[in-house]
Amino acid sequence: MNRRTLVIGASAIGLAAFGGGAIVMTRNRQAEAEAQAAAAPAADMELLVRGYSPSFGPEDAPVTLVEFFDPSCEACRAFHPVVQDILTQFPDQVRVVMRYAAFHEGSDEAVGILETARMQDQFEPVLDALLERQPEWAVHGAPRLDLAWQIAGAAGLDLEKAQSMRLSPDIVGILNQDASDLETLGVRQTPTFFLDGRQLTNVTFESLISDVRNAVETS
Repeated sequence: MNRRTLVIGASAIGLAAFGGGAIVMTRNRQAEAEAQAAAAPAADMELLVRGYSPSFGPEDAPVTLVEFFDPSCEACRAFHPVVQDILTQFPDQVRVVMRYAAFHEGSDEAVGILETARMQDQFEPVLDALLERQPEWAVHGAPRLDLAWQIAGAAGLDLEKAQSMRLSPDIVGILNQDASDLETLGVRQTPTFFLDGRQLTNVTFESLISDVRNAVETS
């Protein structure tokens, strides 16, 4: 074995050790973040759930999952089937509450569409339709809200009534209240989930289902 081989071998060992150390550090940081989140006091449920907040599942369910979402958010669209799956798996044990976080351009108007849909008892089909076709209308920098309205209309929204209601004081008040709650709770990104008052961190599809399952089993 010559010197060059020894150098290459030593380098490879060093890189492997560095890589292993980086993984351990990442896991340690994640564990620390999760421990800090678990130790943090639960948020005030009055901040998490407002009387107007759209929700699915029994109001007296033992477990409450609150999602702060933006109808223009791609990650929110990706998590939507996971949230629906949770409701399917735990129909009597889990209540899901939706809160608005209109961070993207045009999202305030999209929230207006959803709120008019809620007032017409069409929230769920309109939400599903807007998220399904989100790539068509939620174009970053140039959102096509006219198309979003068309999609909502095709999903069952009475557009004439909705257009006259979307700037009503009630809807403006909801947008303002949700924005205030976001600030108080420190929510900076979407989706952000709170499970029984505690904010979840490093959320994945799998971890969300697992956390909810654990909450159901211990409730």
